[in-house]
Amino acid sequence: MTPGPAVTETDIKLPVFAKGKVRDTYELPRDRLLMVATDRLSAFDHVLPNGIPDRGKVLTQLSIFWFSQTHEFQENHLISGMVPDLPAELRNRISDLVGRFMIVRRAKRIDIECVVRGYLAGSAWAEYKESGTLAGEKLPAGLAESQKLPQPIFSPATKEDTGHDENITFKQMKRRVGAKLADELKERSLALYAFAAEVAQRRGLILADTKFEFGTIGDRVILIDEVLTPDSSRYWDPAGYQVGISPPSYDKQFVRDWLSRSGWDKKSKPPELPQDVVAQTRDRYLTAYQRIVGKPLFPPKGRNE
Repeated sequence: MTPGPAVTETDIKLPVFAKGKVRDTYELPRDRLLMVATDRLSAFDHVLPNGIPDRGKVLTQLSIFWFSQTHEFQENHLISGMVPDLPAELRNRISDLVGRFMIVRRAKRIDIECVVRGYLAGSAWAEYKESGTLAGEKLPAGLAESQKLPQPIFSPATKEDTGHDENITFKQMKRRVGAKLADELKERSLALYAFAAEVAQRRGLILADTKFEFGTIGDRVILIDEVLTPDSSRYWDPAGYQVGISPPSYDKQFVRDWLSRSGWDKKSKPPELPQDVVAQTRDRYLTAYQRIVGKPLFPPKGRNE
């Protein structure tokens, strides 16, 4: 399928609840929100001048897939991603919104990133190299980059609206949200990771790590935001996996690598991405969707799949 232009602005005539680097969220009646995933792409704390066509659809449809897969044991905020459920005043925007919106229940966000790591990668590897720990807890000596951990580890981080999220220990998390809620979030996160890692393995993928966000409605803890997408998770192809190196993943690392090679100082206005980088990044997102769900996001026309 030939991609259309990237959707980088939504400009919906509804009260704005929040505008993030990727998503625009609007208020709806009856304690509901309309979350719209644009094709904007951020890297090194900058939103890039041009987006990745259909990226927002991949993030939305993968989230809907995983919400439906996990709802039996973990309540979430999803109400609908179906066009007939859009407010009447947005029916003239269907072509802009189809595939990239979720109507969700409004919840009170818990300001903790609930990260679960099954492999020693990214900032976890950096911490281990420096101190032999992960999330402040001692790990066995002699582990290598990308090595599978003896068991998945919960490693929380602060949830910041601006700047970088900060890794914290579980004890620090308990002081922030209380011991009871911290224990519950840890248990829920580990259960979600275990389920998703098994599904990913059946699809021929390694789920190295992921992060979850939770909120509350009354006294109920529910899963919110996006879930188990290439932006919130590190998926590896076993064919490229090797202990001791950082395997390629199905996310925007390809863009980060290009930006690092481009000579950009990561402080000034970022450069526009070349079309070949845009196309290859789009292909990575679409491939992630197909590998995880088991079918393409855009089935070939005129065929019985």
